[in-house]
Amino acid sequence: MTEIGRLLTAMVTPFDENGQVDYARAKGLALALLDSGSDGVVVAGTTGEAPTLSHEEKVRLFREVKSAVNGRGAVIAGTGTYNTAESVELSREAERAGADAVLLTCPYYSKPTQEGLYRHFETIARATSLPCILYNIPGRTGVNMTAETQLRLSRVPNIAGVKEASGDLAQIARIIEDAREGFLVWSGDDQMTLPILSLGGYGVISVVSHLAGTQMRDMIEAQIAGRVAEAARIHRRLLPLMNALMSEGSNPAPVKHALNALGFPVGGLRLPLVEPDEAQQQRIMAVVGRQRVDLAVAV
Repeated sequence: MTEIGRLLTAMVTPFDENGQVDYARAKGLALALLDSGSDGVVVAGTTGEAPTLSHEEKVRLFREVKSAVNGRGAVIAGTGTYNTAESVELSREAERAGADAVLLTCPYYSKPTQEGLYRHFETIARATSLPCILYNIPGRTGVNMTAETQLRLSRVPNIAGVKEASGDLAQIARIIEDAREGFLVWSGDDQMTLPILSLGGYGVISVVSHLAGTQMRDMIEAQIAGRVAEAARIHRRLLPLMNALMSEGSNPAPVKHALNALGFPVGGLRLPLVEPDEAQQQRIMAVVGRQRVDLAVAV
């Protein structure tokens, strides 16, 4: 199975002044993220405003970013929706576009049963040869994929692992303990990365790595090497930034604002997301100003 990497950035989707996808800027951002510590990028995920992107925009993003990366890191395509048939088709198109893996969120709004979740993910995985990463984020989807369901799915050969954002460490520990060998658990929440690594988790699909990729990589490597005090220091240092990028308005509004303010233009947001208000912007940048920024920016 393709090596996907421990530190993956859930990349924002840059837009131009007319609100259209800026493919050139997306390619530049992907390369800059790899330069600052990421092993790969997730394209058209939640942070990439996937619900506002058309099918055609997503496929072109997969193709363009893959071309730019050119083997330097993994490109994971966000292809999961609440529609199984649509997810199958988009996953197949991602494979034709050269994606290295796909990210499949739990179906939102529909609130399927655990059997429905199992059949949804199994159907998509059987339709592609790509590694599939499940994405459990009940705070956004309204349904938790239980440990039992994830353990069943771990037996599907090309389901590579899960991005776990349930916040339930007992559930996550059971998945790590009982899943088939080689099934990987990435944290889906920057703040939970270190606790999940301490349980035997593999890595993180991160937002804060837009700005602090090298530091996140250092934290992961320190924890894996047994330098737990060093890892904890990095974690504590980055916590205010993690909080700022997720608490001031809907993701990805805070991180997009920070990137723009720092001199790495990524444009605005598509409705229903809106920019943080002025007070929120000031709070975000006050925190950013106290942190080291690893991404190469203009200022």
